[in-house]
Amino acid sequence: MRDYTQEAGRYDETRGGDARADAAAAAIESLLPDGARVIADLGCGTGIVTARLAAPDRTVLGLDRAAGMLAVAATRLDRTVRADVTRLPLRDASCDAVIAIWVLHLVGPEAAAQVIAEAARVLRPGGRLIVTVDKDDANYANGSDIAAVIEPLRARHYPPQSDAADRVARIASGHGLRLAGQARFVGHGQGRSPRIWHDHLPNHAWVTAIDPAELDPIRAGLAALPDQDTARADPVYDLVALAR
Repeated sequence: MRDYTQEAGRYDETRGGDARADAAAAAIESLLPDGARVIADLGCGTGIVTARLAAPDRTVLGLDRAAGMLAVAATRLDRTVRADVTRLPLRDASCDAVIAIWVLHLVGPEAAAQVIAEAARVLRPGGRLIVTVDKDDANYANGSDIAAVIEPLRARHYPPQSDAADRVARIASGHGLRLAGQARFVGHGQGRSPRIWHDHLPNHAWVTAIDPAELDPIRAGLAALPDQDTARADPVYDLVALAR
């Protein structure tokens, strides 16, 4: 799993800042169980979203493996723990809610399954696991001209994702969790221009092994789009709540 320590100082400004954090926190709040008092945020990053879940009658714990991220989060949260989200340092049935925003798609299939298993272990009866699903699909689901150019390449090469909604639901079911709700939030500041997609597409993990002879026409298509420096619509991310 990628270590975001080097990006910690500017992570928020490159990920939509307060606007994106407000949207994500509102979506999470809509899925929390009534009376949730103990919340664990896995992969909390800088804590910009986690801090918005704080309330006088709640204990909110931020967990992350990146020391740099936690250093920023500690300025916002009362409680932070450096931890591997596949092995949570929490007691069985100790949380009313476990949150994992933009986590499962990063860790790979086996680790994602371990995260879900650990979340199920630490949830109390009636508790909920709230996770983003199909994260990377959001960049291609807005009907933009960029998505239309890249989609044929994705159809041929995009691998199954560890945060695919049906996969997450299936694994969660095996640990006694059932679908209890869904929500969406806008990834403010995440929309990108054709020029940015042209320049950075070869660096995407699923693209790096593609033959340049197949990739070059796609990049040419991106370079031919109008308004090269105009960001397209921000992606909209999907959340699901899985109840114990």
